[in-house]
Amino acid sequence: MNFLSILVKKITLDLFLIIFIYITIFLNSYVFFKYPFEFYLGYIAYIILLPILLIRFGINKGILNIFSILLITGLLNIILNNNTFSLFIKVFTGLFLAYIFYDAIIKQFNFNINLLFKWYLYGAVIVSIIGLFQFISYQIGFYNGYDFRWILNKWSFAPGGIFGIRINSILAEPTYLATTLAPAFFVSIFNLTRKKSIFIGKTASIIISVVFILSFSALGQMGIFLTITFLLVNFGLVRYFIFFLVIGIITFNVLYNNVKDFRDRYESIIILYTYGPSSFKLGETHGSSFILYNNSIVTKENLKSNFIFGTGIGSHPIAFEKYNISNSIKTAGFDNNSSDASSMLLRLLSETGLFGTILFLYIVIRFYIKRDPEVNTTHWLISNAILIMILLNLFRQGHYFLNGFPFFVLLYYYNYIDFKNQNTLQASE
Repeated sequence: MNFLSILVKKITLDLFLIIFIYITIFLNSYVFFKYPFEFYLGYIAYIILLPILLIRFGINKGILNIFSILLITGLLNIILNNNTFSLFIKVFTGLFLAYIFYDAIIKQFNFNINLLFKWYLYGAVIVSIIGLFQFISYQIGFYNGYDFRWILNKWSFAPGGIFGIRINSILAEPTYLATTLAPAFFVSIFNLTRKKSIFIGKTASIIISVVFILSFSALGQMGIFLTITFLLVNFGLVRYFIFFLVIGIITFNVLYNNVKDFRDRYESIIILYTYGPSSFKLGETHGSSFILYNNSIVTKENLKSNFIFGTGIGSHPIAFEKYNISNSIKTAGFDNNSSDASSMLLRLLSETGLFGTILFLYIVIRFYIKRDPEVNTTHWLISNAILIMILLNLFRQGHYFLNGFPFFVLLYYYNYIDFKNQNTLQASE
């Protein structure tokens, strides 16, 4: 095989992988079928490309060791009737394949974290442009331009916000848009506050920032707060804290007084965690807030007797059936998110106990990179950007591999490894 054919083959595979990354991160609003499980478009790439990558790179031993423990504890919980084989194998297999597949992708690109992160940002720009088109279409009354249910079968229109619509672009919900664009939003705000842009230009940064804000997602507001906080921490601008605090208070008041969904969510969550289940009022308590509260009760009860290893991957629906407090509510919908606990932190605690939760938090803390003014690299920018996404998912997104989450966790880890390797290399020169 000559050099040219090898080059063409590599370019073709890399192109397929980039397209796959885009699909798994940004296009989970379309499924081929829902039963016995939801088959997303990205799964096709698993079937086609995973065998090729496994033959080339094998399985990461660290990932294999972690999942071996999860496999053993999961099977034990099936024997103890804390889980079912079907629930366990469905989630365990999907999660394991996702991590080994994304790990192989990173190896295929020779651990070029900057390149992979830049490709993600290009995708974020495209999704944001579609989101801007969606917003304009709604304002001028172009139905097919703002409501994508005619082409995406797991997509939902989200009314509300100041302008009558909460932007979600091609993602299923505004919350998914906010979590997925969170790293891009961090980079965009950084670019807009500096003379020189990194990764993407000023115009792209403006588009991403505007669309992120127009999602009017409560999780998005948390993303804005974390972005400002992390920038202040990395640049040591403690003296500006009061200024940004005032801006934050003003922004909160604008949202609270003008966005009903935001106000209802905020009030409901405060009341529920202050006064307990008895404070629930049908038609008044925000459903999403109650679902999060309900899942926190389920997790708490489940941890009491299974606090070390939890009840196994995929088992939260079983725990939900045992401990949820919504059985007496004669309205459909309050068992939503019973499979993913409505929060990754709650789900980790419920299904993997202290072992899985502490391990994940260790990775988050251990491999974080704070900006060093004397080190001229982009590692800290990538680290902080992805960390915001991780924190948002821990708080309010319980699906283990939705929107390419394992890809970002692995990027976060390998970004740190690359940072350390570069420092070691420079020190030896």
